[in-house]
Amino acid sequence: MPWHLLNSGPTAPADNMAWDEALLEAAPRLGQPVVRFYGWTEPAATFGYFQKYADVQRLTNLRPLIRRPTGGGLVPHDADWTYSLVFPTDDPWHQLKAMESYRRAHEWIQAAFTRAGLATELSPCCRKEAPGQCFAGAEQFDVLWQGRKIAGAAQRRTREGLLIQGSIQPPAGASRREFEAAFCEVALIQWGVAWQAIDVDAVLVDRVAELARKKYSRKDYNERR
Repeated sequence: MPWHLLNSGPTAPADNMAWDEALLEAAPRLGQPVVRFYGWTEPAATFGYFQKYADVQRLTNLRPLIRRPTGGGLVPHDADWTYSLVFPTDDPWHQLKAMESYRRAHEWIQAAFTRAGLATELSPCCRKEAPGQCFAGAEQFDVLWQGRKIAGAAQRRTREGLLIQGSIQPPAGASRREFEAAFCEVALIQWGVAWQAIDVDAVLVDRVAELARKKYSRKDYNERR
């Protein structure tokens, strides 16, 4: 099963959201799943597509504050590890119900941490502590370490495919390089994934630049509701 792998490294906040949306739009053309690992060139925060800007701006001092293409709550990006998963419509992941794809992604993360030598567990139920904030409390199937939520995700299904955006707030001493290697190894072992570097062509690069410029860097978009 060939899958694309893209490690973007530290990327500007607006560009990060643009990359994920552009990859979702390109899913039919790419024809196979994409895993993207990425970081942030500056501290920032993202919030769910359906959240109100006036509500979330009071919850964090991190700026820029950018509306994601997926749902979910407010996520700080000052020390987290971020990733995205993109699946075309003919992939079995796209056929899963939202809760099942959420669970599968976090089982994958849990297995990767286990392989990297860190014991985690999946949250058995919801624990609401601060509504609107992704890492305050826990949803069912979130990844927990010593009772604390360390991984959450949000998703969006369209006619082009499925996008899952995830954030990991790593425990002290955890190695991102070891985790990402373990993440890829788990996919190879469990699903027979053969990793291939993605061909980042001019069409994709131009679309990322357009989305960043016309959408994710614009105040009128981020504060639209």
